[in-house]
Amino acid sequence: MLLITLISLNALALILETVEPIYQQHATFFYYFELVSVIIFSVEYVLRVWSANADPKYRKPFTGNLRYALTPLALIDLLAVLPFYLPLLGFDFRIARTLRLFRLLRLFKISRYTKALHHISIVFRDKREELGISLTFTTLLLLLASTLMYYAEHEAQPEVFSSIPETMWWGIATLTTVGYGDVYPVTALGKLLGGVIAVIGIGLFALPTGILASGFSEELSKKEETACPHCGKKPIDHQ
Repeated sequence: MLLITLISLNALALILETVEPIYQQHATFFYYFELVSVIIFSVEYVLRVWSANADPKYRKPFTGNLRYALTPLALIDLLAVLPFYLPLLGFDFRIARTLRLFRLLRLFKISRYTKALHHISIVFRDKREELGISLTFTTLLLLLASTLMYYAEHEAQPEVFSSIPETMWWGIATLTTVGYGDVYPVTALGKLLGGVIAVIGIGLFALPTGILASGFSEELSKKEETACPHCGKKPIDHQ
């Protein structure tokens, strides 16, 4: 709970630092809060890498520690503290400032401590093939819709639909049913295409939602099947 609280406060501090009056008034506080946070996260990272040999997957000394250090969560831990140390190592501070965005990766550290986020990662892993297919179809539809709309509207609105990449902004806004209204067709053919594409977009963008919903349902059903109906423990916990 302490680490989850600290990670959440770091995300809040990163947001508040962008408010210039607040940052100027409390710059010293932000600096020391960042310093204390980096020390805690650095110690945690070093201890995690050092004790990785306790896991049978990384039991070999040094090589096991190195393999653990290259895992996604360990890399997130490293990137979460690295921007603080780069200026101290003589790194160009202008580049280091852009890397401060990596501090936001501290939010992903919460996944270590919450079962819900662990289930989310399992669902994304199990449904990655279906999600990939859905993303491919969405991309193809975006390209097709933008191309058709470009040829339908380019002559009537050459400054708005100036190219297919520029028309993709309309395609994204329409397929996601956001429809900002800054770019829209004016010709009869363009309006017809826009209506058809908007309707198709509703169904197509619902696909990932359905895939994830079914994945969560399957994951929860697995959890219920493997748990004791009386105490909620798994059968292996009774042995």
